[in-house]
Amino acid sequence: MIEKLEIHHLRTLDALYRFGNITAAAESLDLSQQAISQQLKKLRGILSDQLFVRTGHGVAPTPYAKQIEPHIQRVLAHLHAIPLPEAFSLAKMERTLVISATDYTQKVIVTGLVAELRKAAPRVKVVVANIESASLTRKMRQGEIDLAFTSHGYVPEGLLSEPLFTERYLCVSADAGLAGQGEISLDQLVARDFIVTSPGVGGFAGSADAWFEQQGLRRNVTISAPSFHIAQEYLKATDMVAFVPSRLLPCEGLFEIPLKKYPPGYEVVAAYHPSAKDDPLIMWALKAVQQCASLA
Repeated sequence: MIEKLEIHHLRTLDALYRFGNITAAAESLDLSQQAISQQLKKLRGILSDQLFVRTGHGVAPTPYAKQIEPHIQRVLAHLHAIPLPEAFSLAKMERTLVISATDYTQKVIVTGLVAELRKAAPRVKVVVANIESASLTRKMRQGEIDLAFTSHGYVPEGLLSEPLFTERYLCVSADAGLAGQGEISLDQLVARDFIVTSPGVGGFAGSADAWFEQQGLRRNVTISAPSFHIAQEYLKATDMVAFVPSRLLPCEGLFEIPLKKYPPGYEVVAAYHPSAKDDPLIMWALKAVQQCASLA
């Protein structure tokens, strides 16, 4: 019965392995839940096994499904490795690449990517938009957005992501006297007023608040900025403090405050729709940013 397996069957199995959820698998393949369920029913008949059984949170592979998973992945890997037509030429390509990115990744990632594109693909136009998570999966599926650069925790379900690097936070202020005191304790730090960056939502909760609570401390956040760039300008105009990604420093007018402890860093990733695996420009752009990240 193996001979009855088709490529779309393998892709369905791959999506179910990756997401463990019929709804998410259907969305990643741009299919309806009913279509995925029908394919799974057909696969059960072909392979004489349930393959995936329902759980409280989705579906889980049976022992047989786990056994054949490496074989499924190898077949798909061979398919993806089929070389592209030699007619493909970055230098001659004319199209628009749409990128969704945070203000941070626009500076530390997209700037370099744009420079590389100008050299390798001068006819490719680039649109850069501020990051959005709520409709990112839908817009990528519909081809409205090609690539997104953000932190790992903000990649919506249904998209693929590739890790680029791990970023860490540094504490800064325009108060040179505070920075010149040497290493200060967290108790001293929380005595200062904080600025946080909260794009879109404009809240006073930052990523470091839970970490401060774990230390038994609470900081006082009095300004919420829409981007790190604006937060840096507010810092220069006040005596407040803030955590800023290390790759945005040094910044003229701001001084690093050495701390005894630092909040955890975060992983910066590139996100894209599964269908983009067949897009030579997007794959080239992904490899370009990965190479730049490894050299940084």
